[in-house]
Amino acid sequence: MKDNFDIFFRRKPALMMIALRKLARVRYGSVLAKEVDCTYSHAVKILQTLETLGLVTFEKQGRIKLIKLTNRGIEVADSISSIKQTVN
Repeated sequence: MKDNFDIFFRRKPALMMIALRKLARVRYGSVLAKEVDCTYSHAVKILQTLETLGLVTFEKQGRIKLIKLTNRGIEVADSISSIKQTVN
């Protein structure tokens, strides 16, 4: 049976938000993809959607893009984390 959390949320995007919030620092896309157990290309697609929603920003440093939650993203990640704790 699926985890109760999966009933309410798409797992990978929700876990990405929680992972970004957990350490409250900027991350690399490849590291984030490993943390939530998905491919880099899938992670990029999710992150592009999150950027469109105003939840994350990308900061380019040379060839590398760093990912950071916006203030709105922090609020959403906190809410998702709280709900995850409640349903599990």
